[in-house]
This record gives sequence, C-alpha cells and structure tokens, in this order.
Amino acid sequence: QVQLVESGGGLVQAGGSLRLSCAASGRTLSNYRMGWFRQAPGKEREFVAGIRRSTGSTYYADSVKGRFTISRDNAKNTVYLQMNSLKPEDTAVYYCATVVPGGSWTQWDYWGQGTQVTVSS
Repeated sequence: QVQLVESGGGLVQAGGSLRLSCAASGRTLSNYRMGWFRQAPGKEREFVAGIRRSTGSTYYADSVKGRFTISRDNAKNTVYLQMNSLKPEDTAVYYCATVVPGGSWTQWDYWGQGTQVTVSS
C-alpha cells in the first residue's frame, strides 16, 4: 500500500520561508516523477512544481518560479518543496503526488493528505 505524507506547513509572515516534506511508504520515490500541487479556498487545484525521476530536472509554475525549489532525498525516500519569499497568495493546502508510471505529467495516481500553508500579510 502506497502512502504519501506531507508535513512542514504552518503560518508564516509574508517574505518568510517554509520547507514542505513528502515522505513515502510502499513506493520508492526515486523511481517516480513527483509533483507538488496546491489548492486555495474556492479555487481549483494547481500544479506548483515537478521533478523527473531519471535526470532530476525540475519544472515550476510561473507563479512560483525563482521562489520555490523542489528536490528529493532518495536515501530518505522524501521529496521536498523549499518555499522562499512567500506571499499571501501562496496560502493553500499543498499536496504531493506521484505520476502514473509511464504516464504523462497530467496523470497522477497517489496523493498525500495535504498540509496547510498560511501566509499572513
């Protein structure tokens, strides 16, 4: 059984930083493309960042480019999202997910339960 568990969310002032973690059990994350999403109240879930399995290449939404960094620690079977220069509009529940093996970047199979990030102005 695959489980993804996010942690590291919280309340931070604008301009501050947080690091989110996504720890996995039942799946070796280094074998999968991974991504972070977020969903703000009343809005649709949106893609934030992704990281490739093989090359470690990363991808970001324009809204977070230059401020957020996705990375992975294969030894800990964990993926991270370092968030700097946070803005109130970054407030959302953040989720990690894995891409369906062999699928496209729009096909996600396992999701975590989410962690709340709140940025005060």
